[in-house]
Amino acid sequence: MATWKTLLLQDSSSPLMEQLSFFHDHTLLVLVIITILVGQLMSSLLSNKLIHRYLLEGQLIEIIWTILPAITLIFIALPSLRLIYILDDTNSPLLTIKTIGHQWYWSYEYSDFKSLEFDSYMTPINEMKPWNFRLLDVDSRMTIPFKTQVRMLVTAADVIHSWTVPSIGVKVDATPGRLNQTNFLSNRAGLLFGQCSEICGANHSFMPIIIESVAPNYFIKWIIKMMEL
Repeated sequence: MATWKTLLLQDSSSPLMEQLSFFHDHTLLVLVIITILVGQLMSSLLSNKLIHRYLLEGQLIEIIWTILPAITLIFIALPSLRLIYILDDTNSPLLTIKTIGHQWYWSYEYSDFKSLEFDSYMTPINEMKPWNFRLLDVDSRMTIPFKTQVRMLVTAADVIHSWTVPSIGVKVDATPGRLNQTNFLSNRAGLLFGQCSEICGANHSFMPIIIESVAPNYFIKWIIKMMEL
């Protein structure tokens, strides 16, 4: 989860987020090189006193400064296109979860298991325990087994929401009347925090999301416990 004075991205908890982090570093490196090059050229233009009274055109330099940006954009565009296809690829999911955005909570339905659905509300401040996080904890966490491909079906019951968990690299709009799909895989156990990232009303930032990534055997026990309730 994000903490104070965090300048970089959150630690990735999925292969998708790892690829996003690599692409971020790659693009940032290209931008730094461009910034240094342009800054050096501008400083040299401002500091020297070289003039050419009869210079009207320079076809060679114009060709160079047209081709170089195109090549630079190719170095950014190719990894970006590759990443778009990776994010959109659903690779034989073993678990399907449907999430529905409400004001101001989420509902989860495990469609692979009969009648397993629950609502996830933010924990009120007067009911928080010492280990809870303010405005981030919920009463019922979405639980998944780690190292398992999960398919998420996302929709909304009232207005547009956005199911966003940064550490797994997932951001899906929840639109009324539309069913959006994404997939992810958590490669380690732990708590993954997120929030709704749409702006559609008062207190809208307080729609927390918590994914509890556990071992498959604990997940089976959790499923049995939830179905007995």
